Amino acid sequence: MIEPVKPADAPRRGRPRDPQLREAILDAARALLDEQGPAELTMEAVAQRAGVGKPTVYRWWPNRHAVAMAALMAAPAAAPAERRPPDALQALQQQLLDVAYTLATRTGRHVTSIIAAADPATEVAKAFRHHFVLARRGEGRDCLQQAIQQGTLRADLNVEVALDQIYGALFFRVLLGHAPVDEAFVRALLAQVLRGLAPG
Repeated sequence: MIEPVKPADAPRRGRPRDPQLREAILDAARALLDEQGPAELTMEAVAQRAGVGKPTVYRWWPNRHAVAMAALMAAPAAAPAERRPPDALQALQQQLLDVAYTLATRTGRHVTSIIAAADPATEVAKAFRHHFVLARRGEGRDCLQQAIQQGTLRADLNVEVALDQIYGALFFRVLLGHAPVDEAFVRALLAQVLRGLAPG
């Protein structure tokens, strides 16, 4: 006898969501962003490119901006976390380089252009802030706290202010677009900030 599904666990209408379909949709979204830009990224276009029905796309995401954000966050990083060095400050630098790498891709540039033009209260801006900016900042916090324990940063360091110095400068440049977010910038930014955070 098949036991009834509890209401809290009940699936949404339609077929179960297939992870392979999700990846196909994200691949399609990235391809459209890269080839045609954000203006052409519609739910219809993504569905057609992925070879699925439009309702299938809506099972995963509510709108095209959410699809674009998911495509950015699912893009492969230059160096996955498990391959980062044990030294905390080297790990921080690698994480920042990963961010720069992700945002420098065509998908990254298109998504950040959407963010720059969006109202901060929109869902896409909130998703970028919470799932990308704050997630990267949280990883950076772990690196700074570990560096304090390793003795490479001051014991009295205000970690939150240091995070604002590092990530504030990074995302300021991302959103204004006045200069590239590249490896040279990341290395120069971190070297300059860390000089003021080293033990006296």
